[in-house]
Amino acid sequence: MDYSILKGKRIELSGFLEEDLPIISSWSKNEHLQRNLDALPFKPKTNDEIQKWMNHSSEKDFRFAIRLMDTNELIGYVEVDGILWTHRTGWVTIAIGDGRYWGDGYGKEALTCLISYAFQELNLFRLQLTVFSYNERAIKLYKSLGFEEEGRFRKFLQRDGDRYDMILFGLLKDEWKKNNES
Repeated sequence: MDYSILKGKRIELSGFLEEDLPIISSWSKNEHLQRNLDALPFKPKTNDEIQKWMNHSSEKDFRFAIRLMDTNELIGYVEVDGILWTHRTGWVTIAIGDGRYWGDGYGKEALTCLISYAFQELNLFRLQLTVFSYNERAIKLYKSLGFEEEGRFRKFLQRDGDRYDMILFGLLKDEWKKNNES
């Protein structure tokens, strides 16, 4: 059987390597990227903070590097974290760190692998995420993968003098299975 749940057509999900630290550090200095990921004020992370995040391991958090299969280049990361095993729910995060790879389907491929991993390997029932209303590209991605908008935290975030909603999306295992039956 030539099958891997952590591989797409162009990417694979893997662990982090020591040499990934400077790349991820450069992403932490990318204001545009960080303001899409976090409601906290933009502040680049130290190498120690990034190293701790890269090496963190627990039974509630599963974090993967996104690598191009043909070159092994690190282009981003995905994670399921904050898992509540009793309820079989987890939070999803994705980041494509280098803008050269935005809009070319790498994020969709990586998130497809992560969702499959979460439902098939971890046996989760529900995945959820939040996204800021100004991140239209991410909203389009989540909807294309079957995530449903479940609620809004109205005017949750202030950026550059404007207020934005934070939207809650969810995906249930049976919805995912129905959408992925071939």
